[in-house]
Amino acid sequence: MKRNPLWTVSDVARQTGVTVRTLHHYDQIGLLRPRRRTDAGYRLYGADDLQRLHQILLWRELGLGLDDIGALLDKPDHDIATTLREQRAQLVSKVESLNAMIAGVDEALHAHQEERMMTPSKAFKALGDFDPAEFEHEVEQRWGTSEAYAVSAKRTKGYGEAEWIAIRTEAAEIYARAAALMADGHAPDADLARAAAEAHRQHIERWFYACAPAMHAQLAEMYTADPRFAETFESVAEGLAQWFASAVVANTSEARCAG
Repeated sequence: MKRNPLWTVSDVARQTGVTVRTLHHYDQIGLLRPRRRTDAGYRLYGADDLQRLHQILLWRELGLGLDDIGALLDKPDHDIATTLREQRAQLVSKVESLNAMIAGVDEALHAHQEERMMTPSKAFKALGDFDPAEFEHEVEQRWGTSEAYAVSAKRTKGYGEAEWIAIRTEAAEIYARAAALMADGHAPDADLARAAAEAHRQHIERWFYACAPAMHAQLAEMYTADPRFAETFESVAEGLAQWFASAVVANTSEARCAG
């Protein structure tokens, strides 16, 4: 009788492009359990496991979180239609925001080519939902006497639409990078997670003010304590605010050890 083939975690990673770390994470949370293990404890995956992994990857491509994917695959009474409708609404919202940003970037490009200034309303189309003046009064009250505030206020005063577009684009790339690491099962104190946190710290220094690791850790407290800051991260991926704040703290600890 012909036995069904089994693949090691390395075989599956090589065939599918999914990292070994991600496969281990899927196993730990119960999303993708291997068919069996060897006497030494090594994972062995069967054809059914690979089919399930294929379904997981399809749902992930649509932007669903791992909890939702688990429910879709394991709970027969789960309302798939409602989950898909909610995900569709989120995707449509993102598309609308991106289209508005694209229109703003196009307008900025045309203005640059014609050597003219954009009107404020058109300039801020390029920023999507981001308004750099939204918390200006509160920021001044909390940090108005600090050197960092003085430096930031002086630098940002000279920024035009091109600079704010660059700031938002760079920040979005960092948040997307962090969300992908979190989704792949990286712990906040993993090397790649700390690297993402460090990129964020350098982003602050590049555009606003000198931000030592200890100051970055203080800022990270607001990412979870203040709902407005948390929403910036949660709109990218559920749970990202806490994960990113922890990554910042881990990066701060690493910097202290290195020092």
